[in-house]
Amino acid sequence: MNAVPASNTSTNVFGRSFPTPPPGVFGDEPPYERQAENIYATTPDQATNGSRCNASSSMADNLAQQKRDITRRCTEAAQQHKKPLLFGMTTSLMLQSVPIPSDCSISATALHTVSSSHRKRVRTVSSPTTPHVWKPLGMARNVHINRYVYALDVIHTWAQLAAYCSLESLIALGDAIITAIARKPSLAQGRSPETILSDMAECITAMPKFNAKSSCLLALQFMAPRVDSPKESEIRITTTKYGLPQSVTNYVVPGVTFKSGTPITVDLAWPDFRVGIEYDGDQHRTDRAQWRRDQEKREKLRHHNWVIIIATAASLADEPSRAELSYHVARQLALRGAAFDFNLTETPLSRHRRRR
Repeated sequence: MNAVPASNTSTNVFGRSFPTPPPGVFGDEPPYERQAENIYATTPDQATNGSRCNASSSMADNLAQQKRDITRRCTEAAQQHKKPLLFGMTTSLMLQSVPIPSDCSISATALHTVSSSHRKRVRTVSSPTTPHVWKPLGMARNVHINRYVYALDVIHTWAQLAAYCSLESLIALGDAIITAIARKPSLAQGRSPETILSDMAECITAMPKFNAKSSCLLALQFMAPRVDSPKESEIRITTTKYGLPQSVTNYVVPGVTFKSGTPITVDLAWPDFRVGIEYDGDQHRTDRAQWRRDQEKREKLRHHNWVIIIATAASLADEPSRAELSYHVARQLALRGAAFDFNLTETPLSRHRRRR
């Protein structure tokens, strides 16, 4: 993985020397004053082309508030300990504005500290923390939140949490992390999301054995770049389980634009067959401007011989609903010449991968 170059200075934290990230990577601003990075933030162009701007704004607000709260708690714990603290697990995700998987079995309210060995574990009494040992810690490029608080490298955090999430959630979290890195130039270092995914795979492979490493290696085979929301990950995983061919995430349709000239994208697309899926959250129904953008977008796509299938939360609510969604997509693909083996029931990803 291409690491962010370290500056010439270093900070002695947790009994070892950590490179201080260059200015602007995650900043040296005081806590509570920094805007949280929004993993799924929309750019002005995305807002124009009718992507989920309201949902992204709501998610951004929630992540920002969550980050402010957890930064305050971590800072208080470190001040009481009278030393900087390194936080991992769900605490690290919140400090770096990454949404926590809904089925993660480890506490999201506890403050999780990290050290490289049992001998160096950190416990605080007045502000209780839960200590963890992460042996590959020396390979991590940890993030400086403020002078009291550090967050474990987000890729290492992903690996840490692998034992506490389902395979599906691990994939969705990995998608989110790739997007988070890609949307911060100081972390992306000019790399495309595809290259970040490749570097992430190399990083995990190079790590010494850790709990659930095999789950990480399996999840990496199903992860995708350019994913804008957890629901997009969920839909892609669903179609994979039913045997549909691999889709392209957030596909930019050549030669098709809005009236403004902004390119039109499709959430999940099979470009060779001009079949796509668009996920509509509540804002697509309640926001009149969003609804109008959706209509313009889909009318233009139909004019260019695209078939767009709309998915909602109800489409993913249970197995029969997911089967119905997958069947509709499969039928359109088959009508347009795609050849694949459709599964009548959901097939676990591990079995699907071995069979393929």
